[in-house]
Amino acid sequence: MPAPELTPPQSSLPEAASHFGAHVLSDAVSRARDIKAAIGGPPGALLPPAPPVGSAPAPVPPDVSPAEAPAMSSGLERILRGPSGLGTAGLRLVRREEEPPASSELSVDAAEGRPVPGLYYHPIAEPDPVRVGEVSRRIKAWALDEVALYPEEWEDQFDGFSVGRYMVGCHPDAPTIEHLMLATRLMVAENAVDDCYCEDHGGSPVGLGERLLLAHTALDPLYTTQEYQPQWSKSLHADAPRRAYRSAMEYFVRAAGPSQADRLRHDMARLHMGYLAEAAWAQTDHVPEVWEYLAMRQFNNFRPCPTITDTVGGYELPADLHARADMQKVIALAGNATTIVNDLYSYTKELDTPGQHLNLPVVIAEREGLSDRDAYLKSVEVHNNLMHDFETEAAALAVACPVPNVQRFLRGVAAWVDGNHHWHRSNTYRYSLPDFW
Repeated sequence: MPAPELTPPQSSLPEAASHFGAHVLSDAVSRARDIKAAIGGPPGALLPPAPPVGSAPAPVPPDVSPAEAPAMSSGLERILRGPSGLGTAGLRLVRREEEPPASSELSVDAAEGRPVPGLYYHPIAEPDPVRVGEVSRRIKAWALDEVALYPEEWEDQFDGFSVGRYMVGCHPDAPTIEHLMLATRLMVAENAVDDCYCEDHGGSPVGLGERLLLAHTALDPLYTTQEYQPQWSKSLHADAPRRAYRSAMEYFVRAAGPSQADRLRHDMARLHMGYLAEAAWAQTDHVPEVWEYLAMRQFNNFRPCPTITDTVGGYELPADLHARADMQKVIALAGNATTIVNDLYSYTKELDTPGQHLNLPVVIAEREGLSDRDAYLKSVEVHNNLMHDFETEAAALAVACPVPNVQRFLRGVAAWVDGNHHWHRSNTYRYSLPDFW
């Protein structure tokens, strides 16, 4: 299948200016040095002047539905708005009176799932059903016909995962369905590795290192002698996770630039290292300290998903900008916050599995001597702190590096964070909340 055509990069700053008015960005310019001082960095270069009042909004890709268009600007709006915790008023890029109501003030249809009470999050519009339907159709055909991912008896679980709805919600700026499929195949492949190697469907901590290493060669190819190369190539079809990794990565590298592909390989290696740490604790029945668990979760987390937001969006964040320490911190915080969302929404599901399944509430209860309820509520607090830190650092980076692709990438990461929460909250097939309120 040919690689999708990549659209040229577009600046999100004109879009922001048309949405908020020129005075908003002008205000951001005037406070840029104050923000740099607040975060401890040296004064940065002067920002460009704000676009004139009345600038035309950035064009919307032709196959984006009207319902998606507001979501495309919501991420950068939130980044420019800045964090909302105590002591963060000086880091805001939008005046307080221009902010939308807090999430707690927004009603939620009970049929779509209840949000964790007290959780800091940003609601999104329901993902475009036309796109969801097409992505769902294509990903199931890929899973069945191209990689033979699962046996017939797992079909309900595959459908219940609702991966099409997940990825459409997380990537509102994807210009085409095929761009969405890049993320969707990788998401399904990563979950196949997690289920079949680590957890639900025959997974085990015993021998996990060998399985992960061999699967990783489907992402990061082995270069060996002619005698042994055919054996390795054959091994890539040996089981469902390797078949899925190989195929998903082949599609991805056709669309991605070399640095984007290498970036993904790096973050997948991080993910696999996190799997191994958790497996080591499982083999010794060890409950780590809370900080140790959070360190593991910085690796065993969703980071590979938002890190490809530019490829899925049809543009490229250059390697030197992606590698900036402040950008890496933003991506890490986004991954950490979204992973704690998973811990919170999957808490009751994991309690029903055999043995002890580590998640943040379980670790806090064990290590800090709290009740299950208090440990869960403290985990909500940990998530909220991570979210505020993510937004603080993203707002500061948006000011420190006013490059159009940086602005767009930050918007994409923020959209992924919001879409991830929406999927967890609304996926009542998989998740339900504990009765702690």
